[in-house]
Amino acid sequence: MSKENWNRKTWALAGPVILSNISVPLLGIVDTAVVGHLPGPHYLGAVAVGALIFNVIYHGCNFLRMGTTGLTAQSLGAGDADEVRAWLARAGLLALAIGVGMIAIQIPVLWAALEVVSPGPLVRPLTDAYFSIRIWGAPMALLNFALLGWFFGIQNTRAALATQVVMNGVNITLDLWFVLGLGWGVEGVAWATLISEVSAIGLGLWLVRSNLKRIGGHWHLGDAFDRDRLVRMFRVNGDILIRSLCLQTAFVIITAFGARLGDLVLAANAVLLNFQMFSAYALDGFANAAEALAGEAVGAKDRGRFREAVKATSLWALVFAAFFALFFWIAGPFLIDLLTSVEDVRRMARVYLPWVQFLPLISVWSFQLDGIFIGSTWTVEMRNGMVASLVVFAAVLFVLPAEMGNHGLWFAFCLFMGVRALTLGAFYPRLERGVG
Repeated sequence: MSKENWNRKTWALAGPVILSNISVPLLGIVDTAVVGHLPGPHYLGAVAVGALIFNVIYHGCNFLRMGTTGLTAQSLGAGDADEVRAWLARAGLLALAIGVGMIAIQIPVLWAALEVVSPGPLVRPLTDAYFSIRIWGAPMALLNFALLGWFFGIQNTRAALATQVVMNGVNITLDLWFVLGLGWGVEGVAWATLISEVSAIGLGLWLVRSNLKRIGGHWHLGDAFDRDRLVRMFRVNGDILIRSLCLQTAFVIITAFGARLGDLVLAANAVLLNFQMFSAYALDGFANAAEALAGEAVGAKDRGRFREAVKATSLWALVFAAFFALFFWIAGPFLIDLLTSVEDVRRMARVYLPWVQFLPLISVWSFQLDGIFIGSTWTVEMRNGMVASLVVFAAVLFVLPAEMGNHGLWFAFCLFMGVRALTLGAFYPRLERGVG
């Protein structure tokens, strides 16, 4: 393929994923905005803590998306249509089983989460109400992860875009209606999310059916329970689980550290994290393209295609990272004012705004390398790199002077993102040599 063709191939995959991913932080922004205009920072804090709990739970299960993409892409590259179908069945059944299990243990999970984060007395009961509603959508939310991973793996990112836009569009619409229209407060945000998660699955399953006709192959029930394939799936998913838990632990530390500095700092950090999440979800579009293209090249044992996929997706990711850094520098104060009308929160967020203006240029490298390693199913190295990065993050926070306060927290988070990239970068040459 020519360089131009690789650029087109990158955008054919990354474009729909970027649009799909951007709808996720847009939802978070709407959540923040609708409760940010309620009287007092404790409403904003409650949604921040409640959303954090589900981010930890669901991102811990993000192996259902990531692992499915890499394994499916490699089967596609090898020309094995039956196995492409089988990976969908394995991931879907695992997603439903985990979701039902989460509902069963919701009480101890909520108790442990609140003990770790330790929100203030006004925030805690609102967080309890948010969690107790939203947890019932867990099976559908996790099944959606499996469907997204499979769509990415077969390189049909438009299907992923359709399901995400429908889900998040329903969520945003219901957010505005339930909170601003009906006055349901934090509970309205939770009900909007639950209903949207359920609504997306019908469309997703219909799209699966149409894609199976295109891919071909046949269902073989025994293949879904093949011992060797299941062992491989659990090994890959186990590594990604540890990696994801480490990542979410970092976000738990950020929220818990901020909560101990007061409700005002907690609310300001919640506003600023929307900036990081927005750029991260957009940049993940190129990482997702790298997953699918690198995984296909690994399955086909073609080192040349692997290199071209890495070059094209990484170049566009860097361009977009620079764009986000510039955009946050110019529009940051305006965006803060859109997200909250509480003047004290606005002033506090402006103090720490420079950190999130700088972050895209650091974090882009870890996002992109994550995608390459996931598509190649080099998950052991990715797991080890993330563990090392979390250790550095926690150690730096421990030794930083107390006077640095929230500035120290943001410095440690930037360092965490940088170490993630450095560790994966050290493994990359061996990964490339192993293709083919």
